[in-house]
Amino acid sequence: MRKIVSFLVLCICSFYFGQQTSFKFDFGGNRIEKGFIPITSTSKFDKKSGYGFMDISGLKAVDNGGNALTGDFITSDKPFYFSVAIPDGNYNITLNLGDTKGSSETTVRVENRRLMLNYIKTRQGEVVEKTITVHVKDSIIRNQNGENIGIVKLKPRERKYLHWDNLLTIEFNDKAPKVCSVIIQPNKTAKTIYLTGDSTVVDAQYEPWASWGQMLPCFFVPNEVVIANYAESGETLKAFEDRHRIDKIWTQLKSGDYLFIQFGHNDQKAGNSTKSGYRKRLKEWIQKARQLGAVPVLVTSMNRRVFDENNKIVNTLDDFPDAMREIAKEENVNLIDLNAMSKTLFEAMGPENSKKAFVYYPANAYPNQQNALADDTHFNPYGAYELAQCVVKSIVDQNLPLKKYISNNFRNFNPNKPDDVEKFHWPESVFMESLKPDGN
Repeated sequence: MRKIVSFLVLCICSFYFGQQTSFKFDFGGNRIEKGFIPITSTSKFDKKSGYGFMDISGLKAVDNGGNALTGDFITSDKPFYFSVAIPDGNYNITLNLGDTKGSSETTVRVENRRLMLNYIKTRQGEVVEKTITVHVKDSIIRNQNGENIGIVKLKPRERKYLHWDNLLTIEFNDKAPKVCSVIIQPNKTAKTIYLTGDSTVVDAQYEPWASWGQMLPCFFVPNEVVIANYAESGETLKAFEDRHRIDKIWTQLKSGDYLFIQFGHNDQKAGNSTKSGYRKRLKEWIQKARQLGAVPVLVTSMNRRVFDENNKIVNTLDDFPDAMREIAKEENVNLIDLNAMSKTLFEAMGPENSKKAFVYYPANAYPNQQNALADDTHFNPYGAYELAQCVVKSIVDQNLPLKKYISNNFRNFNPNKPDDVEKFHWPESVFMESLKPDGN
C-alpha cells in the first residue's frame, strides 16, 4: 500500500488536474446516472483522468436494479480509498451510502485518517445521503492572485502523507461499507478552523498513532465549518514559522475564520524557555490573525502520562501552560485549557487504564514492530477522541461563538467520566507504522 501512495505522490506532484473543482461520481456497475462519471470496481487511479481507487483489489460492484444512482454500489471486505486530483480549498462531499436490498455499516475518513462520519448504519433496503466538508491542501503558497510565492518545507516523511499530495482521498471503512455515489462541490462560505501544533494535534496517517486534531471534524456541522489541520510532528512555534507552515495559513485566512494554536511540548524539549521567543511569537500570531479578521484561540498543551505516588498527574511542561494562560489574559484571547482538562481526564482513568488512551501495545501488535510500544506522550485513536471531546466541551462550556456549530455527535462529555474504551468504535485503516512520530 505504501508503494501505491509513493507512486501517486510522484505522479501528482508533476501533474495538476486543471482547475476542475466539481465532480459527480456514480459508484457501481454499468448503469450510470445521467451527468455522472462511472466508477466501477476496476476504476484504478489514473493520472490522466485524475480520479480512481488507490487499490482495486477486493473491490466488488453490486447492482440491485432500480434507481441508477442508488440501486448499485461499490463495497469491499477491507478499507478502500478513492482519490481525486483537485485544487486546494474547501469542499462539500455528498455521499449516498447503503444498500436497497441489504444493510450497511460505513465509517468515512479523509486524507490522513481525518474522521468525518463514524459508524453510519443503514437498515435493510435503506440508502442515506450524508454531507461532509473537507479542507484540501497542497504545499504551494500563493498570493491573492493565485501566483506561487513560496512553498511549505515538508519533512521527508511528510512526502508520503495523503494530505500534501494534491489529491482529495476518501477512506471508506467498517464492516460493510457500501458507496453508491460521491458528489464534490466547492464550499466558499464555511468558517475554517486552522489548527497549528505538533504531533498531539497532527492528522496522523499511521495506526496506532492519532491526535485530537484529526477527530475534531466529526463534531462540527458540515457546510458551516471545516477543519484545516496544518499541525506537524516535532514542530515548535519557531519551526512552524521557519518551514513556512504559518505563511501558508496567512495567505488563506479570511474574516470569520479561526486560528487554533497549541505549542509547548517541543518548544520545551528544544531547550527553549517561555522567554526565548515563545511569548513574542504567540503575541505576533494573535495580532496577525486579528488583522486578517480571524479569531485566534490558544490551546494549552495536554499533559503527558506521568503520575506521582498519589496517582496524580505530574506537570512535565514547565511553565509553558501558565505562559499561554497569561498571554490569553493579556491579549483577551479565548483559551481552551486542554492542559487542565487532560489532567482531570487522565487521573479519572488512573495510571493503568490511562495506558489504553496512549500508544501502549505489546510487541508484534503491528507490522514490523519487534519491540513493545510504551509512549506516554502520543495517543491512540481512543485517547485522541477523548481529548477532542475535551476541546469541544471547552467551546460549549465557555459559550464561544463556535458553539452553535457543534453537531449532535457531541453529547455532554465529562472528563471525570471517560468513555468506556471497550465501546469505542474505530475500524483500523490499512496504513500502519510502529515508528514513533517526531517530538515527545
